[in-house]
Amino acid sequence: MWCDTSMGVIHNSTTDHAAATSSAPSVLREVAVTVAEAAAALVRARRPEVFGVMGAQVRARAGNSVQSKSTPTDPVTVVDTEAEQLIRTRLAELRPQDAILGEEGGGENGIGGTRWVVDPIDGTVNFLYGIPAYSVSVAAQVDGVSVAGAVVDVAGGITYSAAAGEGATFTDADHSGVLSCNPVTDSSLALLATGFAYSAQRRSAQGRLLGKVLPHVRDIRRIGSAALDLCMVASGRVDATFEHGLNPWDWAAGALIASEAGARVHLPTPDTRGAAGEVVIAMAPGIADDLEAVFRSAGVYDPIP
Repeated sequence: MWCDTSMGVIHNSTTDHAAATSSAPSVLREVAVTVAEAAAALVRARRPEVFGVMGAQVRARAGNSVQSKSTPTDPVTVVDTEAEQLIRTRLAELRPQDAILGEEGGGENGIGGTRWVVDPIDGTVNFLYGIPAYSVSVAAQVDGVSVAGAVVDVAGGITYSAAAGEGATFTDADHSGVLSCNPVTDSSLALLATGFAYSAQRRSAQGRLLGKVLPHVRDIRRIGSAALDLCMVASGRVDATFEHGLNPWDWAAGALIASEAGARVHLPTPDTRGAAGEVVIAMAPGIADDLEAVFRSAGVYDPIP
């Protein structure tokens, strides 16, 4: 055991070694939470520095801080890049032998062994405009299956996390507790979250599809962060979510959290990228059978490339 007096931290070499090498979901969960919360703190601090407090200031202050990715409506900010670099640096320190796949920096496509799948800011458009719904997502996958993950609601100050077989929890400044889906049993009363692609062609198809589903549910919400949508199913803030064309970093942590909270989850294979247009679904268990029938009738399970 040794003491780093500059940081006030006592280290136990046995514990540190286990954290660096163990594939136990509980250990990986602790790493995911540590790294995601560190990145969330950076994102929280940097937004007013780069863009000002209100969304109206974005156009005046953005300058070279915002670039486009797949389309002009798909932005990446300097803070996305900074946050992912922080995540990669921390993971290299804590888990040097593991692979990393990140939204901005790319990385390992292979799914063998332990791989960290990270999204430094999920909901970048919300972040850009100052809409308080964006998150940091960090997941650990073993042989392509998510076994641990954390999603931090940056503006809300809530950390959602889960480990395979150990349930899902939330922590905020005042409370912590176990996550559980709503006990809703009538799918016509379900509050549904969804999202839309940056591609105009896919968005158009998604709009037509939503028109078929909407008469069968209570209402819809478009939050703007797939990771938060999945966590809201876990927490009962919505009853179900679906979205086509997500990448692994969008769902790797949130889908595990939803599943561990009791949701029925449908996912693409772990190496499927968003261009394939496959769907990610999470549904509260009491409405899953009925809502699945609605979704299949409407064509929700069909890809929208």
